[in-house]
Amino acid sequence: MVLDQQQPRRATDSSVLAADDTVNPIAAPPGSPGGGGTPTPAAAPPPRRRRLFQDAGGLSLVFRRLWILFGVLGPGIIAANADNDASGIFGYTLAGASYRYEMLWVLVISTFALALAQEMCARMGAITGRGLADLIREEYGVKVALLAMGALLVANFATTVSEFAGILAGIQLFVPPILARFLFLPLLAVGVWFLVTRGSYRRLEKVLLGASLIYLLYIVSAFLAHPNWHEVFHATARPNLHAIVPLKDYVFMIINVVGTTITPWGQFYIQSSVRDKGVKPGEYPLLRADVLFGAFFTNLIAFFIIVCCGSTLFAAGIHNVQDAGEAARALTPLAGGLATVLFAVGLINASLFGAIAVPLSTAYAVTESLGWESGLGRGSREAPLFVGIFTFLVAVSALLVMLFPNNLTTLILLPNVVGAVLLPIILVLMLLLVNKRRLMGRHVPGPIYNAAAWLTTAILIALSLILLVTNVLPIGH
Repeated sequence: MVLDQQQPRRATDSSVLAADDTVNPIAAPPGSPGGGGTPTPAAAPPPRRRRLFQDAGGLSLVFRRLWILFGVLGPGIIAANADNDASGIFGYTLAGASYRYEMLWVLVISTFALALAQEMCARMGAITGRGLADLIREEYGVKVALLAMGALLVANFATTVSEFAGILAGIQLFVPPILARFLFLPLLAVGVWFLVTRGSYRRLEKVLLGASLIYLLYIVSAFLAHPNWHEVFHATARPNLHAIVPLKDYVFMIINVVGTTITPWGQFYIQSSVRDKGVKPGEYPLLRADVLFGAFFTNLIAFFIIVCCGSTLFAAGIHNVQDAGEAARALTPLAGGLATVLFAVGLINASLFGAIAVPLSTAYAVTESLGWESGLGRGSREAPLFVGIFTFLVAVSALLVMLFPNNLTTLILLPNVVGAVLLPIILVLMLLLVNKRRLMGRHVPGPIYNAAAWLTTAILIALSLILLVTNVLPIGH
């Protein structure tokens, strides 16, 4: 019946509250107040106390909706901010020191690319309830999955080493090197291991969301550098084609920035974290907002890092630095001691962020590709391979940095370049998976979305080929 299909509106709806303030004389029975028969005085307005309760009900609805929003927030913001790890900070530092503001336009494009890539994985995680490596194994076989995981494992091992190198570089700005290497570095490594292997996803998420706020220090550092904002925004909107020569170095720096912003491991991390968080298909619109804001926020931080280093290091003729810690020290005479402290604290925070996220994404990817148990909150008995991979990466990386703390520049930059070369392969697999209607149902992307995603992949492949050719052949020098 039609009447059966009409659902009563919530008591907190504003229209219902307004209707409750007056009594409907037609609906009331005869003889009752406001009904037919003998006229009766108009009903008195509801007491003020009732209005207060109604207002409180409306507020409770707002708070309930905000609670749902904050309950979904996390994977997108954390995965995007984890891209601004030690190698990321160093990569942006080099971009500013070498090209001043000329790489800012790359960030505009990479923001859209990052949003597309992470939105795909977040969508697949919410709709299928499975990780990216799990889907690759099921759809394309174990051999393809293991091939992708092998390349990812090599890149992520180098990345994890770079995270602990970044931690060491930051700590050495505050304490003597001997204490930084043999006391603070191992203590922080143990803390990272304990937080991940002995905690739940919810606890880790709260820690990482709190750490995301520390990235705001880089914005303060940029303002302390007193940049020329007219030149900054001009370079952001209009690329300087005169800076392309030499082509080899220019393309290398573009790939370094893109490989810092969009990482292969970040895609595995976000999809597995969405699964671990238990985000449902109905919550996907809120998750999508989380992903888009995360992409914007992480590149906003990258923007201010490049501005800071372009305004100080490049202006002072410092174009080559060995690590981000050296860059932080160089800021003291150029922008003041406070800028150095803020930059160093940001570096330590970013490196710890990456030291958690990168080994965790590796453990997710490898165990899912083999069909083993994975996920936070599971001990070594429930998920031995998952815990073992995470433990191995953290322990060996921290040990290598303790024993060989010097000459890590190449190793710190290597993940950015390897990641940018590996990323097109991962993106192709992601695009093929997200367009499988059997997996995604009505949530497959539309034609405009697909066109933008395939164009992004094609550009990354072209950049990788240009980098390869300019390194092998004597051109672009």
